[in-house]
Amino acid sequence: MSEPEKRLGDLIDDYCPRCKLLLNHAIASFFEGKVVKVICQTCLSEHPFLHGEGAKKKKLPSARASLFDQVLSKVSPTAEPAVEPADEPDRPARKKKSAPSARYISRHKTRPPRKGH
Repeated sequence: MSEPEKRLGDLIDDYCPRCKLLLNHAIASFFEGKVVKVICQTCLSEHPFLHGEGAKKKKLPSARASLFDQVLSKVSPTAEPAVEPADEPDRPARKKKSAPSARYISRHKTRPPRKGH
């Protein structure tokens, strides 16, 4: 059985570069019988038909990452840790201050309850 012919406005699945997901799209335009542009039904952005393959692209390592790896390779793994400054014996240890309790401040004066109702 043959596949039904596609028409403008029909829903098809495609990758949305804005949503970064495979979602329903409406067909927006054709060229020589092939779908050219689609409109995402979630974010309503129009983009070229990607045949659902936009999410499969792999990122190449950036030049910055490779430079960082070169710097790390030059650092020796047996380097001695930095020397910490000696504690001053004359100073007493400080206590950490606890955070003040929360206060609720209203913008308007509160009124006493009405009597007689």
